[in-house]
Order: sequence, then C-alpha cells, then structure tokens
Amino acid sequence: MNPHTAARGRGLTKLGLGACLTITGAALVASAPAEGEAGASVSMASASKPAKVRYGKPLQLRGQVSPGTSGQAVTLQRAAGDGSYRSVAQVRTAAGGSYAFSVRPRHTGSYRAVTTAGTSQSRKVTVVARFAGRVTRHVKRGRTVRVKGKLAPGLGRRVVRLQRRARGRWRTVDRVRTSSSGRFRARWKTARAGRYRLRVRFGGDSRNGGVSKRLRRIYVYRPGHASWYSLYGNRTACGQTLTYNTIGVAHKTLPCGTKVRFRYRGRMAVAKVIDRGPFVGGREWDLTGGLKRKLGFGAVGTVWSSR
Repeated sequence: MNPHTAARGRGLTKLGLGACLTITGAALVASAPAEGEAGASVSMASASKPAKVRYGKPLQLRGQVSPGTSGQAVTLQRAAGDGSYRSVAQVRTAAGGSYAFSVRPRHTGSYRAVTTAGTSQSRKVTVVARFAGRVTRHVKRGRTVRVKGKLAPGLGRRVVRLQRRARGRWRTVDRVRTSSSGRFRARWKTARAGRYRLRVRFGGDSRNGGVSKRLRRIYVYRPGHASWYSLYGNRTACGQTLTYNTIGVAHKTLPCGTKVRFRYRGRMAVAKVIDRGPFVGGREWDLTGGLKRKLGFGAVGTVWSSR
C-alpha cells in the first residue's frame, strides 16, 4: 500500500467532488512517548485559522511521526459526541515518517492522529452545509415564486429561510424546515413587476456550518396594452435610426436605454426604450417591427413586461 494513498474509513461520505482543502502550518505535538521509544512524538500540520471545508469536498490531513521511519501504522480518529474518539481511517508512514489522510467529513468535528509513538493534538474542522435546488424564474404579478431544494447533508427539522434583497438588505419572506432527507419547499407571493434577487439561507448548527446560496434572478411581469409601428428610416426620440431589424420599444416616460423584458404567448425578448409613444389612448407600448416579429405579436394586444 502506498503510504501517501489516502485511506477511506467507515462513516466517510463517498462523493465525487475534486476540490481540496489542505491543512498546513506549524506542527502541533501532544503525545507521550511509548515504552522503549524515548523522545517519540506525533504531529499534525494545521492552518493558523480554524479549518473549513464544504460538504462533499475532500479534506487532507497531514503530519509527521518522530523518529521518522516508514511503515508505521497511523490511525485517524474523530471525536464522538460523548467525548470519546472513533477510528475512521488508517495509513502507514512514508520515508521520513510523514503521513497523509484524505477524508470527506459529513459533520463538524475534531480529528487526531494516533500511533504507538503517541497522539497528536486534535484539529477542529467545520463542515459547511451545501444547497442544491431550483426556482421559478418567470411569473406574472400576483403569482407565487416557488423554490424547491435540498440541504446537504440530509437531516430533518433544519430551518431554511428564503430571503429577498430589498433596499440593500436581505429580508426573510418565508421560513421552512427540512424533511428527514434534507428537502424543503419555500415560496414568495409577488406583488409588483420587476426583477428580484432571492437567496436561501441556513444559519448553521452544531453539526454543520451555515451557508447562503443566491438563486438565479427572478422576473415578475405585469400586463400592458401594446401596438407596433414601422417608420423605418426615421430618427427616434432617443436619437436612433429606426430600421427593419431594430429591436426596441417606445414608451411615454421610461428613460431612453431602459431595458425591458417582454413575454407574449410563451415567447420572450429584451428590448431597450428607443422612442416616445404610443400616442393612442389606452396603449402603453409601441413595439418596433423587429420586436414584433421576435415575440410573434399581432397588430394590437396585451404583452407582459418587467417594468
């Protein structure tokens, strides 16, 4: 067995994620020499700051057994809840007495290395939880944005908050608990058209560190009456020459260059305000010919907009 090959012991999650956190730094020694081994010691390299690793990512723990000889058995132990330690993996030292473990811990805890030469000082590792899921991105005003997800590792009764960014702050719009598998469902009922930022947040507990995950941008649409125009070759009120392929829209008050997202019968397009109008009562938007064709819009009708 290659001494540097990481051992995988009982209770370690086998996930195929490649990033790695290596704990390095000054050696810490806390051992008593074994009988007949005067001056023997075991050290575990550690970072100067508390170690953190995301759930599912590999964690490397390295150290040195002194005196440095190869082939010595080194056992990695993790602290149990009752204050005792449980063995999770074992390797043998390489030339010079060095050893290395690679584990994928599920929960926050302390680790130590044990040999016949003694025991290293323990090293606390915080395992940060992980979110996965999906969200409804396009909804009509007054409808509900739904978020379905999972918090890993999967444990029940954990509190997950759905938050919306508003006026520079994150405000909680829903608070739910996970199922026994870590799954959850949250929702937010929309009131106004626009684009919004949402995130899900877990504050952390004794078993895992907290985590926040931003969701993809949400678009909320409202209805508006629209028509289209085709004064090709003319100069618009915003200083642009209107052509057959121009994607744009006319509006009475929105500033020139404002981006507006439109939906019509399942089609979607983004257009800038390039002109003023329409000047017919009851109509809010005048679409250029290019935007009309992209949306599959008729002569007159109702479109859904994000502004």
